[in-house]
Amino acid sequence: MNATGAAIVMAAGAGTRMSSDLPKPLHPVAGRAMVLRLLDTLAAADADPVVVVVGHEADRVRTEARAGAPQPERLIFADQQHQLGTGDAARAGLDALGDVRETDDVLVLPGDTPLLRAATLRRLVAARRRDGAAASLLTARLEDPTGYGRVVRDGGAITIVEQRDASPAESQIDEVNAGVYCFDIAQLRHALPQLRRANAASEYYLTDAIGLLARDGQRIVAMSLSDPAEALGVNDAAQLAACEAALAATARSTP
Repeated sequence: MNATGAAIVMAAGAGTRMSSDLPKPLHPVAGRAMVLRLLDTLAAADADPVVVVVGHEADRVRTEARAGAPQPERLIFADQQHQLGTGDAARAGLDALGDVRETDDVLVLPGDTPLLRAATLRRLVAARRRDGAAASLLTARLEDPTGYGRVVRDGGAITIVEQRDASPAESQIDEVNAGVYCFDIAQLRHALPQLRRANAASEYYLTDAIGLLARDGQRIVAMSLSDPAEALGVNDAAQLAACEAALAATARSTP
């Protein structure tokens, strides 16, 4: 079994809030496209194979990923025909992955989280394996959790509520979902067909797979990031600048 298992990178979004003609996954952070930074991290974590789910300007993203990835031979591309949410993107990636027998693990992560570290992904996989969990997920505590799904803990049970669906009390929770998961691949195959679009966005939420598995009695493990900056996602120019600033701060603090 390889060190990390397979991975699915969700990189199909248009990124309309970026106010740019460039597809969101190709926006550079410190001179390197976000999706390439993520592929660098997955290569360092020894993920294989890696499915990149593309949609908006698919050919352009596919070409740039093949040209810039450190291990292009490990890449598989999947088309998300319609932008129906993260659950739909995961389903497209899982279909492209096919019947992988070399691993029980599949990382699922967004293509706009350029600050993730390989060591973090390896720990996330190890946490799922150690506890025999159906899934492990990354969380972070943020001073301003606006825009992020909230992690709701009820005893040992964990569910995730997206911001637009959160109650006023849930909106006050500062522990957020980083959108990065390691699933037992069989459990993910079981959960995805059960997803429904009964939410404010009328999308298939991958977060709902966590709730479905928990209600089935499956164990879910949450791993909190010691450095919340790793959870930073990019949806607009301000968040892109925040990622660049965080990366520069890390570089200054590294001997």
